[in-house]
Amino acid sequence: MKNLNLRSLVVGPVMTNCYFLQNKETTELILVDPGAEAERISKMIEKLGKKPVAILLTHGHYDHMMAVNELRQEWKIPIFASKAEKETLSNPEINLSLEWEGRGYTVEADEYLEDGQEIELAGSKIRMYLTPGHTEGSCCYYFEEEELLMSGDTIFEGNCGRCDLPGGSFAQMQISLHKIIDHLPQEVQIYPGHGNETSIRHEKSYNPYL
Repeated sequence: MKNLNLRSLVVGPVMTNCYFLQNKETTELILVDPGAEAERISKMIEKLGKKPVAILLTHGHYDHMMAVNELRQEWKIPIFASKAEKETLSNPEINLSLEWEGRGYTVEADEYLEDGQEIELAGSKIRMYLTPGHTEGSCCYYFEEEELLMSGDTIFEGNCGRCDLPGGSFAQMQISLHKIIDHLPQEVQIYPGHGNETSIRHEKSYNPYL
C-alpha cells in the first residue's frame, strides 16, 4: 500500500472483520465496521498510538456496528454511512440487534453519504459506492490511490452477502456486484466484512454470482 497501513481484528460472535487504516506519515486512523468488543478495539487504537479520525460503516447490521456508539463517545469521532442505510441503522428489527443480541441497538451517523460521493480522511480520498442487495443501503468504500476496497457484506471471496434478510434483494445484489467488479481495476484488493481478502481479478474469474 502506498500511504496506508492496514490491520484488522476479528470481533464478535459472527467473526466480523474490523479494519484499521493508518496513514503512514500522520498515523491518523480510520476504523471500518467496529462490530463488537469496543474495549478490545480501543486497545488496538492505543497500541497504534494515534487518535482515530472517523468510523466508516459498510451497512447497519448489528454485527458491524455494535461498538460504534461506545467508540464514538470515547474517541469523539464522526460516523459515516450511506444515506440509504439510515432506516436500518435506526431500527433494531431491521438491523437484527433485537433478534440476535436481545437488546435494541441503533446508530445515528454524523454524515450520510450519497452514491459516488467522495470524502477525504487521514490523507486519503475515499469514494462511497452504494451497493444494495445485502441491505437496502449497503455500500463499499473505494480508496483509489491505495487500490483497495472495503466491501462489507457485498462481496466475499467467491461469494456475496445474504439477500434473505430485511431489506435484502438478490436482483439488487447482482446489479451491485457487477457495478463493482466490472468497473474497478482488476488490481484492486477487496477487504470484506467476513473471511479472507480477495481481489477484483479473482472475483471476476471465480465468483459464481457474477
